[in-house]
Amino acid sequence: MTGASRLLAAPGPALADHLDQFGAMPTATAELIATIDAAGLSGRGGAGFPTARKMATVHGRAVVVGNGAEGEPLSRKDATLLTQAPHLVLDGLDAAAGAIGADKVYLYVHPVAADAVTGALDERRAAGMDAHRVTVVQSPDRFVAGEESAAISRIEGGPALPRDRTVVAAVSGVRGLPTLVNNVETLANVALIARFGSDWFRSVGDPADPGTMLVTLSGALDSAVVEVPTGISLIELLQRFGGVDPSHLRSVLIGGYHGTWLSPEELAIARLSRSALKPLGATPGAGIVHALDNAECGLGRTAEIARYLADQSARQCGPCLNGLPRLAELLDQLAFGRSSDDLVREIRRMVRLVDGRGSCRHPDGTARMVRSALHTFAGDIEKHRHGGCAAGETAGTDSDSATLR
Repeated sequence: MTGASRLLAAPGPALADHLDQFGAMPTATAELIATIDAAGLSGRGGAGFPTARKMATVHGRAVVVGNGAEGEPLSRKDATLLTQAPHLVLDGLDAAAGAIGADKVYLYVHPVAADAVTGALDERRAAGMDAHRVTVVQSPDRFVAGEESAAISRIEGGPALPRDRTVVAAVSGVRGLPTLVNNVETLANVALIARFGSDWFRSVGDPADPGTMLVTLSGALDSAVVEVPTGISLIELLQRFGGVDPSHLRSVLIGGYHGTWLSPEELAIARLSRSALKPLGATPGAGIVHALDNAECGLGRTAEIARYLADQSARQCGPCLNGLPRLAELLDQLAFGRSSDDLVREIRRMVRLVDGRGSCRHPDGTARMVRSALHTFAGDIEKHRHGGCAAGETAGTDSDSATLR
């Protein structure tokens, strides 16, 4: 298979379209793990952990879970993949199960994609392609529902809430069995690597984190889910797919609500890969690019996100129960009142209190987003101190827009 589009290359979601585009799926064995390792595939669910290393840690009577819960409000890439290319995901799920010798297979999906998935499974059963019986479990529409331990809890019949886990899922997951949990985009790439090999996979993208990735564009951009090579420059992505002049943007949030705000200066040098974004303190996360134009207040948008994250917490530990609501309250004051040194210091103190102390990583992601906002919107904080706001200032008159041109 050639061309820039890989994951979304098939002309339609039907099994016939899938087989015409990709051909038959080879039988997967443990040797596939070495091929995935050579390909350099990293997880596409947010954390970016090396896929082969994760697979190699699962031993014995095992369970495989495909995670397509996608509770992040700014992301639509998993739902797009599951509705447009469900058989590629199911191929990857079957291949992962074959590679680690799993005998239980689950697909955990957001309700919006459930019908597409069950329809694809019906097609496969009718064609005699159900090597591993797949159980579909629907996730609730909540931010934390896609967290690995929340997915396991839901599959077991419990609430889709994160657990305070001391043992990793690869050792003890679903009903105490070793469990491999992979995002559905990761699994779709597993299916491609099984067919076309590691050299083919590495032929595009950032050599340090190769392949393509699905990106959800939103905010001041043309809303879309696009497939791009890893390492694409953010400016090219914004111009070519987002339909905007980057000089008209105040900032871009990379990685979603647990992501990082980038300044105009950072946008000018940023490339969309883990290795390229690391020096900026950012990560592609689940492939989310959300832009603010020059008429929007970055502090106001940050306060809105922080309030949402506080409301969506599991409320199972102090940082979620007390810290995030307090942080949201302080950010409301900063965005919609007048800033002060004392207020900013208190926000920073609260960020330190919640970071790294929660039962799951929800407080950590919130802290990352807020910390980046204080850096990126430092000029806005100063204007708010004097009763003004940077939102609405004329684009192209400051050094930010000059940097982008």
